[in-house]
Amino acid sequence: MAEQTSRRGLVGELSAEFLGTMILILFGCGVVAQVVAAGIGDHDSIAWAWGLGVTMGVYVAARLSGAHINPAVTLALACFKGFEWKKVVPYWVAQFAGAFVAALLVRWNYTEVLAKADPGHTIKTQGVFSTLPGNGALPVSELGALRDQVIGTAILVLVIFAVTDLLNTPPGANLAPFIIGLLVVAIGMAWGTDAGYAINPARDLGPRLASYFTGYGTAWRDQYGNLYFWVPIVGPLVGGPLGAAIYRLFISPFLTGTEEQEPGDIPTPDATRTE
Repeated sequence: MAEQTSRRGLVGELSAEFLGTMILILFGCGVVAQVVAAGIGDHDSIAWAWGLGVTMGVYVAARLSGAHINPAVTLALACFKGFEWKKVVPYWVAQFAGAFVAALLVRWNYTEVLAKADPGHTIKTQGVFSTLPGNGALPVSELGALRDQVIGTAILVLVIFAVTDLLNTPPGANLAPFIIGLLVVAIGMAWGTDAGYAINPARDLGPRLASYFTGYGTAWRDQYGNLYFWVPIVGPLVGGPLGAAIYRLFISPFLTGTEEQEPGDIPTPDATRTE
């Protein structure tokens, strides 16, 4: 019975990660399609929609899974917050699957607009689904983009650890998802130039695969013709644990209290600190 309950619990967690990541990508890739292919909106539209997509995805998934919706976050939680290692790969698969399905929906919905803007489905609109060094236009190398992804994801996870730490000053009234969304908006506005702020392997790999299956033959390469798909996978998986390690080294040792929190969870209205 206990095993069945545990299995059912894991299915619920994976379902939440799938749907939460799906919501994120529906907003994220959707807004890029609207800006790039239809010419409606600008960079700020993209930054805000990605951030709000994160907020909505976290609200969808938080109760069941903690709403990681990012393999780099899952890995960091396993390294430093006691999240079960046996759940890491299943979470990654659910996150990737959610991103893949969402990107297929965006690709289908924007079929006519993408065909009008870029009939050959080339590098011109490839950025709707996956990131490119220098956003496909600026002279940024693969190593420069890798550096950017490590730093950007480290910032993301460091602040997520701060926002969700009950020993620190977590947002009250169930506002943690909103604050995390604002964090992504800020990263997009401040760190979006060198590599399009993927900062999430599932966010990039799932849509990249979806675009490849639907006509983007150059999906795995950048504007220079080099294999690039590995950069927004490796960079975040290095940067996530790095950001968590910085938080644990410079902040955690100096916090005091007895509040306990489930590994991977975000603060809820009845689980905030009282003094």
